Amino acid sequence: MLKNCANFLASLRLTVVCLALAIIVIFFGTLAEVQIGLYAAQAEIFRSFFVHWTPAGTHLRIPVFPGGWLVGLVLLANLIAAHIRRFQFARKKIGILLVHAGLIFLLAGQFLTEIYQVESQMRLPVGATINYTEDSRNHELAVIDVTDPARDSVVSIPESLLATGGEIRPPGLPFTLRVKSYFQNSTPSGPASVEDENRPTAVVEVVAGGRLLGNCTVSSWLPEPQKFNLEGRAYEMALRPKRYPKPYSITLLEFKHDTYPGTDIPSNFSSKIHLRDPAHGEDRDVLIRMNTPLRYGGETFYQASFETGDMVSILQVVRNPAAITPYVACTLVATGLIVQFLMHLIGFVRKRTQVPSVPAAAAPPKVLQPALAGKRSDR
Repeated sequence: MLKNCANFLASLRLTVVCLALAIIVIFFGTLAEVQIGLYAAQAEIFRSFFVHWTPAGTHLRIPVFPGGWLVGLVLLANLIAAHIRRFQFARKKIGILLVHAGLIFLLAGQFLTEIYQVESQMRLPVGATINYTEDSRNHELAVIDVTDPARDSVVSIPESLLATGGEIRPPGLPFTLRVKSYFQNSTPSGPASVEDENRPTAVVEVVAGGRLLGNCTVSSWLPEPQKFNLEGRAYEMALRPKRYPKPYSITLLEFKHDTYPGTDIPSNFSSKIHLRDPAHGEDRDVLIRMNTPLRYGGETFYQASFETGDMVSILQVVRNPAAITPYVACTLVATGLIVQFLMHLIGFVRKRTQVPSVPAAAAPPKVLQPALAGKRSDR
């Protein structure tokens, strides 16, 4: 049984099936981006083990097709198993080994990227100093003790707990939060918003000592947090994009939106910032442009966007511990192809230049005269 499983895992048929499934996933996933959006398609099709179907009127999630992660992992296991089972080390196969090692490294690196990569944004008004980034696709419920004017105390509650419902007891706070309702997608009432997007909204009760203090409607649509007082302390509560605090601060000194002379066509966007990190002795100005990002603290800051009026710059911040893997994989594949080509080329040249040896002259064969048989004539 184990041998049959090993043979199946290392089989060429499995490779062909995985490649066919990958083509189908990519095709329909690309079409789904038009219907449900880029990030939803990535989460439900490409970054999942199974594509699920939800029947109308139910909350069931029925797996109907393998997702991108499952296809990629099976293909990676197939490639490794095939090497273990069939590979016999020989000098003439070094190039093939390097190519396959590069493919394995590429698949493994991409999987690590999908798991550990974190993308966020930093919104910087001119003159403002920020020491955190925000993830616009994930949210958190922030309960802030603002009693001390010099320092805020923040307790962050993941959005997943709001979706679960029930009671939430924030650590270190003298009250309980009771989730009455949660809406993953919502739009503000009244005139249509200029932003065509959905954002989460929740209705939360604040309970202390068995007494209801009040209801708070929290949403990322609301510009101001909900405020309440308890036992002489002032609190604020807001549903906001998830924040990632940084041990350094960035100040936007100047933002430039350059255009080609005589036109309104953008030619360059750039942000001149001041980076300050006392723990590492950093205190310098940096210019971030479209093709010139800032790399610092294991993160990369790209000039991503800006707001109307050219007074607010938006930086895309990416943390990817596996960022080097595509470069290593491509180097291995290219090296393997070159080595394999050169080995075949050298072998071909050797055969062409080899002088065939001439055998030594041999003695001519002895010709034997056939004996004549017959009777002697008396004549």
